[in-house]
Amino acid sequence: MTVAARPTPADAPAIGARGLTRTFGALTAVNALSFDVAPGELFGLVGPDGAGKTTTLRMLAGVLRPTGGDATVHGVSVARDPEGVKHHIAYMSQRFGLYTDLTVRENLDFYADLYQVPKRERAARIERLYQFSNLGPFEHRLAGQLSGGMKQKLGLCCALVHQPEILLLDEPTFGVDPISRRDLWLILEEMVSQGVAVLVTTAYMDEAELCDHVGLLDKGRLLALDTPTKLMDSMFGQLMVLRATDPRRAVELLQRHPAVRKAALFGDVVHVVLRRKGRGKEREPGRGRQSGREWREIEASVTTQGIGVSDVTEIEASLEDVFIDRLEPDGGAA
Repeated sequence: MTVAARPTPADAPAIGARGLTRTFGALTAVNALSFDVAPGELFGLVGPDGAGKTTTLRMLAGVLRPTGGDATVHGVSVARDPEGVKHHIAYMSQRFGLYTDLTVRENLDFYADLYQVPKRERAARIERLYQFSNLGPFEHRLAGQLSGGMKQKLGLCCALVHQPEILLLDEPTFGVDPISRRDLWLILEEMVSQGVAVLVTTAYMDEAELCDHVGLLDKGRLLALDTPTKLMDSMFGQLMVLRATDPRRAVELLQRHPAVRKAALFGDVVHVVLRRKGRGKEREPGRGRQSGREWREIEASVTTQGIGVSDVTEIEASLEDVFIDRLEPDGGAA
């Protein structure tokens, strides 16, 4: 039996997870997650495939019961009343259930019926969805004939037709073209400005930097949780980018150098995190610089092995740098 939700205080989180856990036999897919999402906040849960992002969203959506801990969604417990959660959310899974043999408008009408949107409010709501999704000119086109990006926008509009307080989105821009990605994020920003709490999962670090708060997730555990700016400022050591003729071999050599805390391959370049010499002398975030002489010694560890270095540049840490650093904090360096 569904329990009626109690009114929540104005300052209560839209989503509050405490020790949220889900196991599948011996596998712990989600391991004791704790975080809050405020009303009108865009919260990003970031991590690679298998990190536990989808499992977390399914628990928050009342689709999957937690095996430990709990979370409240608009004040409703996902452990005790998963059905009650569904009245307050829109959940868009990676494979949202559009009907390909129905038109854009017919899909929206179907979900409006499903969510029991009053007939007198329906036309205005759908027109508003058309305005910020730019789907109006295509309302008579079959959903199966839409591009991937347009299908995602239609899926999002269907999820929003009942004006939920909380929006749960599972990698909504996966496989979507850059223009549609931008459009989808503009829609999310519009929802947040209207007070909707949005929790979005993504594997794209550039998208995570658009969020108000970010949780870095790996193997079911939260590695870090803060604003993107604070996470990027938290990285210890000077960050250099090195272009080498054999970047993979350069990484192996740099990881052995005592002044290098971490070296990792980013595309065709190497990101190198430096540290001061000596134990216990790790610099604070954003403080201190490696001397030119010290860097020349580090660079020589590569060039003396027959690897050419064409360019060396100091950069600010990105969220991707932080994530990789948290995954392997020692980076294999001596």
